[in-house]
Amino acid sequence: MKLNVFLSPLIVDELYFTGKTTVVIDVLRATSTIVTAINNGVKEIVPVASVEFAVKVSGGMFGGQTLLGGERNTKKIEGFALGNSPFEYTKEVIEGKSIVFYSTNGTKAIVKAKFSEQLFICSFLNITAIAKHVISLNTNLEIICAGRNNYLSLEDSVCAGMLVSKLQEHYGDLEINDSAKAAIILYERFDGDINSMLQTSDHGKILIENGFEADLEYCSSLDILNTVPYYSNGVLKNHKKS
Repeated sequence: MKLNVFLSPLIVDELYFTGKTTVVIDVLRATSTIVTAINNGVKEIVPVASVEFAVKVSGGMFGGQTLLGGERNTKKIEGFALGNSPFEYTKEVIEGKSIVFYSTNGTKAIVKAKFSEQLFICSFLNITAIAKHVISLNTNLEIICAGRNNYLSLEDSVCAGMLVSKLQEHYGDLEINDSAKAAIILYERFDGDINSMLQTSDHGKILIENGFEADLEYCSSLDILNTVPYYSNGVLKNHKKS
């Protein structure tokens, strides 16, 4: 099995992913929020790469059954019903609804990988579920870290390293690129102290400054959800219910 990690979406062209199996990671907070929303019964999530497109897409969907969600630079976007905190995506608010979702980094990475044959969403919350599902597919894998403003982010790299390590435990000898090796080293450095790692990361510090410290604690939770978000025909749904 061959496995590549990309520590930023900037370094790869979207056509590269054509026909490939891909996992996207944006721990703070897009993929953590997506996993939570799908676990809480959202009908579907439409990830978009711009605020303008989010508004355009939502206008052609079903009124009160569609919500706009997301953030720009950690803050909820004016006119959007929801921000990018997983705590906003409760069953009472989102169950059975469609969400058009934009985030500064995560949804851009998802859209970049849209030509993948199979595309999944990973966070610490569902990392073992993703690892098990990828193992069941027995295929080569591409892992994209959404990063922060096209630069490496510590938390996404550590999460990628954890995922690669779990796959190595199963396969033994994986053929991995240098970025995957670096991600493993970062994971081994911070294993067992994920919450502290998030708090000291660049993005984590900004979230704390903006009052989202509880989000960091939640997003550091390991394997509390068994959800496998799957991208198909422009929307994200739970693979096990698709």
